[in-house]
Amino acid sequence: MRATLELGYNGKLSLPIQYNYQVQGFLYANITEQLGEFLHDEGFVHGKRSFKMFTFSRLRGEYERKGDRIEFRSPIRLTISSPYERFMEEFANTLLKREELELGGGKIYVASIRIHPEPEIGAEITVKTLSPVVVYSTVHTSDGKKKTYYYSPYEKEFEDLVDKNLRKKYEAFYAKEAGARRLKLEVVGRPGEKIVKYRGTVIKGWMGRFILKGDKKLLKLGYDCGIGSKNSQGFGMVEVVWDEKRNR
Repeated sequence: MRATLELGYNGKLSLPIQYNYQVQGFLYANITEQLGEFLHDEGFVHGKRSFKMFTFSRLRGEYERKGDRIEFRSPIRLTISSPYERFMEEFANTLLKREELELGGGKIYVASIRIHPEPEIGAEITVKTLSPVVVYSTVHTSDGKKKTYYYSPYEKEFEDLVDKNLRKKYEAFYAKEAGARRLKLEVVGRPGEKIVKYRGTVIKGWMGRFILKGDKKLLKLGYDCGIGSKNSQGFGMVEVVWDEKRNR
């Protein structure tokens, strides 16, 4: 399920430029404490990995940068997506009941909620990112220290790790083995690198368009909860777009 919120407020909304943590907190604050504790402390487990199974877009609207903060003019739009119906239902129900909400210390209200129709997803889709796609692994340096290495879409590991990550999510959420068909990823145009700080940690991701080929169920899950890593921190959200050149 996917929904876009139009959020209004009086005057301007001031947030840190790196606002992912504030938006994530807004989502957790508007579900029940029980569900929030389950997602935060447990989630859907695959081996040593735990997945929250939701993602969200960057904030969209008119804004002005002021030092290390960003001032949005009303209204702004935020898209949230998850295959976990309980998460989306609790979140939507809370928004409908509360006249006033809080985002990053500012008072806001929901002007409208739009539920997206399910897109047609086949064995090949073209997507554009609504938040940066993050793909990384932990490597060891020559002196034995651990280091996080972020891959670009031009490295083979990017495709491999997106595929493996999707399979783990599928098996964690549905408790059954993912399809055998391996994911293929093609770059469309020139993706741009985005560097984001989340609670002091530097995270590198990529915005752009990609062609994804593979098992339809895996592609649908990627649409629902994001591709790549750190989805619940506001990374990896994509939307399906129509590519006229490829579909004539």
